[in-house]
Amino acid sequence: MQKILFDSHTHINNEDFDDESRAQLISEIEDSAVAYAVDIGFDIASSQLAVQHAQTYDWCYAAVGVHPHDAEDMTDDDLMTLKELLKQPKVVALGEIGLDYFRDISPRDIQQKRFVQQLNVAYEAGVPVTIHDRDSHGDMMEILKSSGAFSEARIKTFASRPGEFSKDAGILLHCYSGSAEQARQYIKLGATLSIAGPVTYKNNHKTAAVVREIPLEYLLIETDAPYLTPEPYRGKPNKSPYAEYTARKIAEIKGISYEEVAAQTLANAKRYFRID
Repeated sequence: MQKILFDSHTHINNEDFDDESRAQLISEIEDSAVAYAVDIGFDIASSQLAVQHAQTYDWCYAAVGVHPHDAEDMTDDDLMTLKELLKQPKVVALGEIGLDYFRDISPRDIQQKRFVQQLNVAYEAGVPVTIHDRDSHGDMMEILKSSGAFSEARIKTFASRPGEFSKDAGILLHCYSGSAEQARQYIKLGATLSIAGPVTYKNNHKTAAVVREIPLEYLLIETDAPYLTPEPYRGKPNKSPYAEYTARKIAEIKGISYEEVAAQTLANAKRYFRID
């Protein structure tokens, strides 16, 4: 089978997996069209497990970070741990970090504090960032701008990307759910957008508009597995091989081939995460 998909955001480290179910998932990934996947940390334990997976499987890379849901339980020692984890082989980003105003599990002021602290860790280390932004679009843009996410110093850290908006600030909006207008603002600033399974949902006109209007050079695909399962498997646990359905929907919206979407998003992700 041709390996042509890059799942830029998955959770092989999900705490609901036992050893048997995780082994089954890994086997399915290895037997699929997935060439690469990034196992995304959401707390310290899951970040450490993601690093282990990256060091075990050739196709797996890791991101380390503390999710906004866990911001209230985060400590200053955790920041030091993240700095050390970023030095490990095949750790390609800090994430997922950000804001979640939909569930508000952690108080918003604490979410913001820990988000900025983790951004500063990423800036100091010169690594890409994977951002969680749910119902917090205004504060997210403000914090990213004010913290220096799109500064000239940050942009100089990363190689230019193809297309009209060549600046790359190493900022990835995972499972992008904002408007097409804000998407245009983000890519002009140097951000990259990741599209997940909800683009396949019949009434998701908002994300379809983003895909239609944003050039493919600035998009990645992801599963966020085991969440956000695309059609036709909606309602079942998601898995990295299902990135195919997101890629096929993007191809349908843009009027191009599935193979072109897979090839371009694979190239985009390898460039973004600086994978040779």
